[in-house]
Amino acid sequence: MSKIFVDACFRKATPYTPVWMMRQAGRYLKEYMEVRAKAGNFLNLCHNPQLAAEVTIQPLDIVGVDAAILFSDILVIPNEMGMHLDFIKGEGPIFKDPIKNEADLDKLIEGEEAALKLTYVYETIKLLKQQLPEDKALIGFTGAPWTLATYMIEGQGTKTYNLCKKIMYSNPKLLHKILRKLTDVIKLYLEKQILAGADVVQIFDSWAAAIEPGRYDEFSWKYMVEIAEYIKEKYPHIPVIMFPKGVPSFIERGLVYGKFDVFGVDWGTPMALAKEKLGSKYVLQGNMEPCRLYSQSETTKCVEAIQSIMQGEGHIFNLGHGILPDVPVENAIHFVKECKRVSKK
Repeated sequence: MSKIFVDACFRKATPYTPVWMMRQAGRYLKEYMEVRAKAGNFLNLCHNPQLAAEVTIQPLDIVGVDAAILFSDILVIPNEMGMHLDFIKGEGPIFKDPIKNEADLDKLIEGEEAALKLTYVYETIKLLKQQLPEDKALIGFTGAPWTLATYMIEGQGTKTYNLCKKIMYSNPKLLHKILRKLTDVIKLYLEKQILAGADVVQIFDSWAAAIEPGRYDEFSWKYMVEIAEYIKEKYPHIPVIMFPKGVPSFIERGLVYGKFDVFGVDWGTPMALAKEKLGSKYVLQGNMEPCRLYSQSETTKCVEAIQSIMQGEGHIFNLGHGILPDVPVENAIHFVKECKRVSKK
Protein backbone atom coordinates (compact mmCIF):
# COMPACT_ATOMS: atom_id res chain seq x y z
CA MET A 1 0.00 0.00 0.00
CA SER A 2 1.40 3.39 -0.95
CA LYS A 3 1.92 6.04 1.71
CA ILE A 4 0.49 9.44 0.79
CA PHE A 5 3.29 11.24 2.64
CA VAL A 6 6.07 9.38 0.80
CA ASP A 7 4.28 9.90 -2.53
CA ALA A 8 4.09 13.66 -1.85
CA CYS A 9 7.82 13.77 -1.03
CA PHE A 10 8.46 12.43 -4.54
CA ARG A 11 5.90 14.80 -6.13
CA LYS A 12 3.56 11.98 -7.06
CA ALA A 13 -0.20 12.60 -7.33
CA THR A 14 -2.03 12.40 -3.97
CA PRO A 15 -5.76 12.72 -3.12
CA TYR A 16 -4.97 15.76 -0.93
CA THR A 17 -1.86 17.49 0.41
CA PRO A 18 -0.57 15.45 3.37
CA VAL A 19 0.00 17.12 6.73
CA TRP A 20 2.01 16.55 9.91
CA MET A 21 3.40 18.85 12.61
CA MET A 22 6.85 19.20 14.09
CA ARG A 23 6.75 18.31 17.83
CA GLN A 24 3.37 16.65 17.20
CA ALA A 25 4.15 14.03 19.89
CA GLY A 26 4.41 16.22 22.94
CA ARG A 27 3.16 18.26 25.84
CA TYR A 28 -0.04 19.65 24.25
CA LEU A 29 -1.46 16.08 24.49
CA LYS A 30 -2.58 14.90 27.95
CA GLU A 31 -2.02 11.33 26.74
CA TYR A 32 1.66 12.19 26.17
CA MET A 33 1.97 13.70 29.65
CA GLU A 34 0.55 10.51 31.17
CA VAL A 35 3.15 8.35 29.40
CA ARG A 36 5.95 10.76 30.28
CA ALA A 37 4.93 10.59 33.96
CA LYS A 38 5.06 6.80 33.72
CA ALA A 39 8.60 7.02 32.27
CA GLY A 40 9.80 9.25 35.12
CA ASN A 41 11.61 11.82 32.98
CA PHE A 42 12.18 12.88 29.40
CA LEU A 43 15.40 10.91 28.79
CA ASN A 44 13.89 7.74 30.27
CA LEU A 45 11.06 8.14 27.77
CA CYS A 46 13.55 8.45 24.88
CA HIS A 47 15.38 5.33 26.14
CA ASN A 48 12.25 3.17 26.46
CA PRO A 49 11.25 1.78 23.03
CA GLN A 50 7.75 0.68 24.11
CA LEU A 51 6.84 4.06 25.60
CA ALA A 52 8.59 6.06 22.84
CA ALA A 53 6.60 4.09 20.24
CA GLU A 54 3.37 4.76 22.15
CA VAL A 55 3.83 8.54 22.14
CA THR A 56 4.99 8.50 18.49
CA ILE A 57 1.64 7.00 17.44
CA GLN A 58 -0.60 9.21 19.62
CA PRO A 59 -0.90 12.17 17.15
CA LEU A 60 -2.01 9.82 14.35
CA ASP A 61 -4.90 8.53 16.44
CA ILE A 62 -5.80 11.82 18.14
CA VAL A 63 -5.00 14.57 15.60
CA GLY A 64 -5.20 12.67 12.29
CA VAL A 65 -1.80 13.50 10.75
CA ASP A 66 -0.45 11.55 7.75
CA ALA A 67 2.98 10.69 9.14
CA ALA A 68 4.47 9.77 12.48
CA ILE A 69 7.80 11.28 13.50
CA LEU A 70 9.94 9.10 15.72
CA PHE A 71 9.84 10.26 19.34
CA SER A 72 13.42 10.95 20.42
CA ASP A 73 15.68 13.96 20.91
CA ILE A 74 18.47 15.42 18.77
CA LEU A 75 20.84 15.39 21.76
CA VAL A 76 20.93 11.60 22.13
CA ILE A 77 23.83 11.73 19.63
CA PRO A 78 26.32 13.79 21.69
CA ASN A 79 25.05 11.97 24.78
CA GLU A 80 26.05 8.60 23.29
CA MET A 81 29.30 10.08 22.02
CA GLY A 82 30.22 10.43 25.69
CA MET A 83 28.83 13.80 26.84
CA HIS A 84 26.77 13.58 30.03
CA LEU A 85 23.29 15.00 29.38
CA ASP A 86 20.70 16.18 31.91
CA PHE A 87 17.28 17.71 31.24
CA ILE A 88 16.70 20.22 34.04
CA LYS A 89 13.11 21.39 34.63
CA GLY A 90 12.82 25.06 33.67
CA GLU A 91 16.31 25.11 32.09
CA GLY A 92 16.21 22.44 29.38
CA PRO A 93 19.12 20.26 28.28
CA ILE A 94 22.49 20.70 30.02
CA PHE A 95 25.89 19.21 29.16
CA LYS A 96 27.94 19.65 32.32
CA ASP A 97 31.31 19.31 30.52
CA PRO A 98 31.02 21.25 27.23
CA ILE A 99 33.73 21.13 24.58
CA LYS A 100 36.34 23.85 25.11
CA ASN A 101 39.30 22.52 23.15
CA GLU A 102 40.62 19.72 20.96
CA ALA A 103 41.45 17.51 23.97
CA ASP A 104 37.76 17.57 24.98
CA LEU A 105 36.75 16.61 21.45
CA ASP A 106 39.31 13.78 21.29
CA LYS A 107 37.68 12.10 24.31
CA LEU A 108 34.42 11.57 22.43
CA ILE A 109 33.39 8.26 20.89
CA GLU A 110 33.07 8.47 17.11
CA GLY A 111 31.76 6.81 13.95
CA GLU A 112 30.24 3.33 14.04
CA GLU A 113 30.90 2.88 17.77
CA ALA A 114 28.79 5.93 18.64
CA ALA A 115 26.02 5.03 16.15
CA LEU A 116 25.77 1.52 17.64
CA LYS A 117 25.10 2.94 21.11
CA LEU A 118 21.78 4.37 19.89
CA THR A 119 20.16 0.91 19.80
CA TYR A 120 17.04 2.08 21.70
CA VAL A 121 16.22 4.42 18.80
CA TYR A 122 16.40 1.59 16.26
CA GLU A 123 14.35 -0.67 18.58
CA THR A 124 11.66 2.03 18.78
CA ILE A 125 11.53 2.19 14.96
CA LYS A 126 11.21 -1.60 14.68
CA LEU A 127 8.31 -1.58 17.15
CA LEU A 128 6.64 1.28 15.27
CA LYS A 129 6.85 -0.59 11.97
CA GLN A 130 4.84 -3.40 13.55
CA GLN A 131 2.25 -1.00 15.02
CA LEU A 132 1.74 1.75 12.43
CA PRO A 133 -1.05 1.50 9.82
CA GLU A 134 0.39 0.55 6.43
CA ASP A 135 -0.62 3.83 4.81
CA LYS A 136 1.16 6.00 7.43
CA ALA A 137 4.81 6.93 6.97
CA LEU A 138 7.41 6.94 9.74
CA ILE A 139 9.85 9.86 9.75
CA GLY A 140 13.28 9.36 11.32
CA PHE A 141 15.39 12.41 12.11
CA THR A 142 18.57 13.98 13.37
CA GLY A 143 19.82 17.37 14.38
CA ALA A 144 22.21 18.97 11.88
CA PRO A 145 25.91 19.01 12.85
CA TRP A 146 25.86 22.78 13.51
CA THR A 147 22.81 22.63 15.81
CA LEU A 148 24.32 19.74 17.79
CA ALA A 149 27.68 21.52 17.98
CA THR A 150 26.06 24.61 19.53
CA TYR A 151 24.79 22.56 22.48
CA MET A 152 28.07 20.69 22.80
CA ILE A 153 30.09 23.93 22.96
CA GLU A 154 27.68 26.15 24.90
CA GLY A 155 26.65 23.35 27.26
CA GLN A 156 22.98 24.40 26.98
CA GLY A 157 20.56 26.46 24.91
CA THR A 158 21.77 30.00 24.20
CA LYS A 159 20.51 33.29 22.77
CA THR A 160 23.93 34.67 21.78
CA TYR A 161 25.94 31.61 20.64
CA ASN A 162 29.02 33.56 21.73
CA LEU A 163 31.07 30.49 22.71
CA CYS A 164 30.36 28.77 19.37
CA LYS A 165 31.03 31.93 17.42
CA LYS A 166 34.22 32.62 19.33
CA ILE A 167 35.49 29.25 18.05
CA MET A 168 34.00 29.89 14.59
CA TYR A 169 35.99 33.09 14.11
CA SER A 170 39.10 32.46 16.23
CA ASN A 171 39.61 28.72 15.74
CA PRO A 172 37.55 27.57 12.73
CA LYS A 173 39.72 24.46 12.39
CA LEU A 174 38.42 23.17 15.74
CA LEU A 175 34.80 23.87 14.81
CA HIS A 176 35.24 22.02 11.52
CA LYS A 177 36.71 19.05 13.43
CA ILE A 178 33.63 18.97 15.69
CA LEU A 179 31.33 19.22 12.66
CA ARG A 180 33.25 16.47 10.85
CA LYS A 181 33.02 14.09 13.81
CA LEU A 182 29.28 14.74 14.10
CA THR A 183 28.69 14.37 10.35
CA ASP A 184 30.34 10.94 10.33
CA VAL A 185 28.17 9.71 13.23
CA ILE A 186 24.96 11.21 11.78
CA LYS A 187 25.38 9.46 8.41
CA LEU A 188 25.52 6.08 10.16
CA TYR A 189 22.76 7.02 12.61
CA LEU A 190 20.31 7.88 9.81
CA GLU A 191 21.35 4.81 7.86
CA LYS A 192 20.59 2.60 10.86
CA GLN A 193 17.21 4.33 11.29
CA ILE A 194 16.43 3.49 7.65
CA LEU A 195 17.56 -0.13 8.06
CA ALA A 196 15.31 -0.39 11.13
CA GLY A 197 12.33 0.80 9.04
CA ALA A 198 12.17 4.62 8.79
CA ASP A 199 10.36 5.61 5.55
CA VAL A 200 11.65 9.21 5.44
CA VAL A 201 14.41 11.12 7.28
CA GLN A 202 14.55 14.80 8.23
CA ILE A 203 17.62 16.86 9.19
CA PHE A 204 16.77 19.69 11.61
CA ASP A 205 19.03 22.74 11.71
CA SER A 206 17.13 24.53 14.45
CA TRP A 207 19.85 27.13 15.03
CA ALA A 208 20.67 27.91 11.39
CA ALA A 209 19.80 31.59 11.92
CA ALA A 210 22.71 31.97 14.37
CA ILE A 211 25.20 31.91 11.48
CA GLU A 212 25.62 34.95 9.26
CA PRO A 213 24.36 34.13 5.72
CA GLY A 214 27.81 34.41 4.13
CA ARG A 215 29.16 31.70 6.42
CA TYR A 216 26.13 29.40 6.52
CA ASP A 217 27.30 27.10 3.75
CA GLU A 218 30.76 26.67 5.25
CA PHE A 219 29.67 25.85 8.79
CA SER A 220 26.35 24.09 8.27
CA TRP A 221 24.74 23.59 4.88
CA LYS A 222 27.64 21.74 3.20
CA TYR A 223 27.67 19.19 6.04
CA MET A 224 23.89 18.71 5.80
CA VAL A 225 24.21 18.22 2.04
CA GLU A 226 26.97 15.64 2.58
CA ILE A 227 24.70 13.67 4.93
CA ALA A 228 21.72 13.92 2.54
CA GLU A 229 23.80 12.81 -0.43
CA TYR A 230 25.22 9.86 1.52
CA ILE A 231 21.66 8.68 2.21
CA LYS A 232 20.33 9.36 -1.32
CA GLU A 233 23.28 7.53 -2.89
CA LYS A 234 22.59 4.36 -0.87
CA TYR A 235 18.82 4.61 -0.38
CA PRO A 236 17.31 6.53 -3.33
CA HIS A 237 13.81 5.29 -2.35
CA ILE A 238 14.01 7.14 1.01
CA PRO A 239 12.96 10.81 0.88
CA VAL A 240 15.28 13.26 2.66
CA ILE A 241 13.87 16.47 4.16
CA MET A 242 16.10 19.43 5.02
CA PHE A 243 14.85 21.95 7.58
CA PRO A 244 17.15 24.92 8.29
CA LYS A 245 15.25 27.40 10.48
CA GLY A 246 15.60 31.14 9.85
CA VAL A 247 17.47 31.33 6.54
CA PRO A 248 15.30 33.46 4.17
CA SER A 249 18.32 35.49 3.03
CA PHE A 250 20.18 32.27 2.20
CA ILE A 251 17.20 31.11 0.11
CA GLU A 252 16.77 34.53 -1.52
CA ARG A 253 20.38 34.54 -2.69
CA GLY A 254 19.92 31.16 -4.42
CA LEU A 255 22.37 29.36 -2.14
CA VAL A 256 20.29 26.22 -1.53
CA TYR A 257 21.69 23.22 -3.40
CA GLY A 258 22.18 19.48 -2.93
CA LYS A 259 20.62 16.11 -3.60
CA PHE A 260 17.56 15.82 -1.35
CA ASP A 261 13.80 15.77 -1.88
CA VAL A 262 11.95 18.16 0.43
CA PHE A 263 12.85 21.59 1.78
CA GLY A 264 11.17 22.56 5.06
CA VAL A 265 10.17 26.23 4.98
CA ASP A 266 10.19 27.99 8.36
CA TRP A 267 7.45 30.46 9.27
CA GLY A 268 9.74 33.49 8.84
CA THR A 269 10.28 32.71 5.15
CA PRO A 270 7.48 33.78 2.76
CA MET A 271 6.08 30.69 1.05
CA ALA A 272 5.93 32.58 -2.25
CA LEU A 273 9.67 33.30 -2.03
CA ALA A 274 10.45 29.64 -1.27
CA LYS A 275 8.28 28.55 -4.20
CA GLU A 276 9.92 31.04 -6.59
CA LYS A 277 13.48 30.07 -5.60
CA LEU A 278 13.11 26.36 -4.79
CA GLY A 279 9.70 25.06 -5.91
CA SER A 280 10.86 23.68 -9.25
CA LYS A 281 13.69 21.70 -7.65
CA TYR A 282 12.31 20.54 -4.29
CA VAL A 283 8.95 19.68 -2.76
CA LEU A 284 8.24 22.34 -0.11
CA GLN A 285 7.05 21.61 3.41
CA GLY A 286 5.40 24.13 5.71
CA ASN A 287 5.00 26.81 6.81
CA MET A 288 2.22 28.04 9.12
CA GLU A 289 3.31 30.21 12.05
CA PRO A 290 2.80 27.83 15.02
CA CYS A 291 1.10 30.53 17.15
CA ARG A 292 -1.74 30.68 14.61
CA LEU A 293 -2.89 27.46 16.28
CA TYR A 294 -4.21 29.54 19.18
CA SER A 295 -7.02 30.70 16.86
CA GLN A 296 -9.05 28.41 14.59
CA SER A 297 -10.07 31.29 12.31
CA GLU A 298 -6.46 32.45 11.92
CA THR A 299 -5.44 28.85 11.23
CA THR A 300 -8.02 28.60 8.44
CA LYS A 301 -6.87 31.91 6.90
CA CYS A 302 -3.25 30.77 6.85
CA VAL A 303 -4.00 27.29 5.48
CA GLU A 304 -6.06 28.85 2.67
CA ALA A 305 -3.30 31.37 1.90
CA ILE A 306 -0.63 28.65 1.69
CA GLN A 307 -2.90 26.53 -0.51
CA SER A 308 -3.48 29.49 -2.86
CA ILE A 309 0.29 29.83 -3.30
CA MET A 310 1.15 26.13 -3.59
CA GLN A 311 -2.05 24.98 -5.36
CA GLY A 312 -1.58 21.45 -3.99
CA GLU A 313 1.51 20.98 -6.16
CA GLY A 314 4.89 19.91 -4.74
CA HIS A 315 3.78 20.63 -1.18
CA ILE A 316 3.39 19.09 2.29
CA PHE A 317 1.48 21.01 4.96
CA ASN A 318 3.28 21.61 8.25
CA LEU A 319 3.98 24.32 10.77
CA GLY A 320 6.98 26.60 10.28
CA HIS A 321 8.41 25.22 13.55
CA GLY A 322 7.15 23.04 16.41
CA ILE A 323 3.69 23.06 17.98
CA LEU A 324 3.69 24.81 21.38
CA PRO A 325 2.74 22.99 24.61
CA ASP A 326 -0.33 25.09 25.49
CA VAL A 327 -2.10 24.80 22.11
CA PRO A 328 -5.60 23.29 22.55
CA VAL A 329 -5.78 19.80 21.02
CA GLU A 330 -9.00 20.71 19.17
CA ASN A 331 -7.11 23.50 17.37
CA ALA A 332 -4.45 21.05 16.19
CA ILE A 333 -7.22 18.75 14.93
CA HIS A 334 -8.82 21.77 13.17
CA PHE A 335 -5.50 22.55 11.43
CA VAL A 336 -5.19 19.00 10.07
CA LYS A 337 -8.81 18.93 8.89
CA GLU A 338 -8.47 22.32 7.18
CA CYS A 339 -5.31 21.23 5.33
CA LYS A 340 -7.16 18.23 3.97
CA ARG A 341 -10.30 20.24 3.18
CA VAL A 342 -8.60 22.97 1.14
CA SER A 343 -6.37 20.57 -0.79
CA LYS A 344 -8.79 17.73 -1.54
CA LYS A 345 -8.70 16.96 -5.24
